[in-house]
Amino acid sequence: MLIDTHCHFDMMPNPELYLKEQEVMHNISIGMTNLPSHFSLGLNHVRHYKHSRLALGFHPLYASEKKDEIRLFSQYIDKTSYIGEIGLDFSNEGEATKNDQIFVLDSILKQLSGKNKIISVHSRRAEKVLLEMLISHGIKNVIFHWYSGPLTLIPQIIECGYYFSINEKMTKTDSGRKIIGRIPHNKILTETDAPFNKVCSISNTLKIIGLGEDVIFENFYNLIENIRK
Repeated sequence: MLIDTHCHFDMMPNPELYLKEQEVMHNISIGMTNLPSHFSLGLNHVRHYKHSRLALGFHPLYASEKKDEIRLFSQYIDKTSYIGEIGLDFSNEGEATKNDQIFVLDSILKQLSGKNKIISVHSRRAEKVLLEMLISHGIKNVIFHWYSGPLTLIPQIIECGYYFSINEKMTKTDSGRKIIGRIPHNKILTETDAPFNKVCSISNTLKIIGLGEDVIFENFYNLIENIRK
């Protein structure tokens, strides 16, 4: 059993075919959405699958353009146990909308505070600010998706009990390998970020880092148990 904690099956060429294939192989697939309106369109299509789940998201790069969808987020927040993709992006692409991103994320975290959800976060060039916001709102059960931030921040993220989802492309770069090397095995989950990431074999990722499917399953199971408490 392979576990993909961060993909975008709603943006694949044929989402239904993909989901059916995951069912046959008994693979777990958590599909991110970029906006609450996307979640509303996809929810009924995913409900009947045993191994796939749809997450409620609000991608930071949509924060300025789609700020009015905050109300939709609150409308759907209790329809799923999975939240993502949310977070901050202070790269060149997101620099101009930093204030809107913080406003939207703060609103979302206020809604999530005290709720048992599994949350996949985007943190590009904003890792420290994002971590501070998560801590200040008392958010638990967070997965840092495709982390590319400072090595020095990793221990603090781990201390919060958070996880990291890694992909094959991370294993192909020096910086990615250094990050993976700093993460305890019990805090590693796997992802593809498909269809955006083309170098995304979970089997290859596990082979390269020397972990078995059973380790990832146990980590994911522990995360599931956390939200059942």
